[in-house]
Amino acid sequence: MENNIPKVETQMLIRKPVSIVFQAFIDPSITTKFWFTKSSGKLEVGKNITWEWEMYGVSDTIMVKEIVFDKKISIEWDSPTTTVDFEFTSLSKDQTYVVIKNYGFSQKGDDLIDIIKNNTGGFTTVLDGLKAWLEFGIELNLVKDKFPKEIKN
Repeated sequence: MENNIPKVETQMLIRKPVSIVFQAFIDPSITTKFWFTKSSGKLEVGKNITWEWEMYGVSDTIMVKEIVFDKKISIEWDSPTTTVDFEFTSLSKDQTYVVIKNYGFSQKGDDLIDIIKNNTGGFTTVLDGLKAWLEFGIELNLVKDKFPKEIKN
């Protein structure tokens, strides 16, 4: 990927083995503890999966482009479609570095700035929730509480 292409990039060290961290994104019974509330299934290459955020009444269908066991998950999502890569690097038997990259934006100008800002915040929140769940078993409800219904934008 070229450096001049607009992209979102977030990262976090998770103090768990790479196989556990990787599985947290593949298996919705784990992912629902820190990100979306419902999924139509586990991630598999070539499958379309629907993720739901029931508290907001929204859903998105993603297409799984690539899975490299314990290394990378690549999906297409959103409208207009962008690519999201989840990259996993084992730093030791109990430490995994996760990088999320989101790119392929069609927006320009202020719209591009807004989507990059929103997605950076969103994927940072996902990684924060992942860390709390996997390391401490705490479901922080970060995504659920990001936009309370009492607050209107």
